[in-house]
Amino acid sequence: MQSSAVFLIEFGCLILGLGLLGRFAGRFRFSPIPLYLLAGLAFGEGGLLPLGASEDFVAVGAEIGVILLLLMLGLEYTATDLVSHLRTHYPAGLVDAVLNALPGAVLALLLGWGPVAAVVLAGVTWVSSSGVIAKILGDLGRLGNRETPAILSILVLEDLSMAVYLPIVTALLAGVSLAAGGVTLAIAVGVLTLVLVLAVRYGRLVSRFVSSDDPEKLLLVVLGVTLVVAGVAQQLQVSAAVGAFLVGIALSGEVAEGATSLLAPLRDLFAAVFFVFFGLHTDPASIPPVLLPALALAAVTTATKIATGYWAARRAGIGPRGRWRAGGTLVARGEFSIVIAGLAVTSGIEPSLGPLATAYVLILVLLGPLTARWTEPLATRLTARSRRRGVPAPPGAHEALDEDQDTVGRT
Repeated sequence: MQSSAVFLIEFGCLILGLGLLGRFAGRFRFSPIPLYLLAGLAFGEGGLLPLGASEDFVAVGAEIGVILLLLMLGLEYTATDLVSHLRTHYPAGLVDAVLNALPGAVLALLLGWGPVAAVVLAGVTWVSSSGVIAKILGDLGRLGNRETPAILSILVLEDLSMAVYLPIVTALLAGVSLAAGGVTLAIAVGVLTLVLVLAVRYGRLVSRFVSSDDPEKLLLVVLGVTLVVAGVAQQLQVSAAVGAFLVGIALSGEVAEGATSLLAPLRDLFAAVFFVFFGLHTDPASIPPVLLPALALAAVTTATKIATGYWAARRAGIGPRGRWRAGGTLVARGEFSIVIAGLAVTSGIEPSLGPLATAYVLILVLLGPLTARWTEPLATRLTARSRRRGVPAPPGAHEALDEDQDTVGRT
């Protein structure tokens, strides 16, 4: 009885605290993710007030949070959209992967962490935060801008790539043999291909089977199917998150819309718990030793993300101002980076990887909104200054001083 009371008090205070932090972040119009991570640091090992009775429940809630994050991500896309993006924009996806995964891998090797940690840190630095970026685009009124489809294409390709990357990381962290890892990857690619084919050809039938006019029944069926598929995927070492993502892709139309509205509050609750859980397993005292590498990595990958967005927007025929906006918008890292780092922390391959990932995400989730807002004006100002001094500007840069024709509505 006593332990149950302590659990309720601890968990209730945790949820209340997260709610207040979310309101604080909303008032100042920035992502609550860094605040949730800081809350985890405060209540975790070496923090101000370590949790005791509720830690096991938080661990389960964190796992559900990852599953719901990926399910909701899948619900945003149709299989047809994914196939179309893959065919049209795969060069931008390749450039994105090379420019942004490589710095993380190189740093891990320079620090002597080994090849497995290098693969993990490459994923941490590769993937932008879809949630944070969507919020930034909405806050800045750029959803109708001409460069926005190029930004979304990069995000879609990153999300789709995770369906292949996560099984690889899961197999590496599990220490399976090369043959077993190849089988796991083959299963993941095969399942992904099968789901895309079924969703394109029979998506309506799948959605009709799940569909219900009763919100309660729809919620229970979608959530139940997702957890079962996620569990089976994890049993096959494909990754529970990938299973949830594929369920989201398979659903479309009114079912996807209804499930999104019903699951959004649950997603927000358990996602917040997930970020807290990651912070709980990071000792605040372990962050200062990795702060300098985190800052260096953040500086390098900020530049590479801006270059990625610029190149992708240029390839799409967007003018210079839109290219700089696209690059600056892609800088933020968030949920996926923490998901990937969380897998490594759970496996215990490198004690410093979790603190480094925490510091890195904290830096870029705060820097992301600033680069989204100021990269284009700063680039335009520097270009104008170079013209006045007679310094040759990069090809096409002079166009940035012309009237901006890259937006539907001016921002």
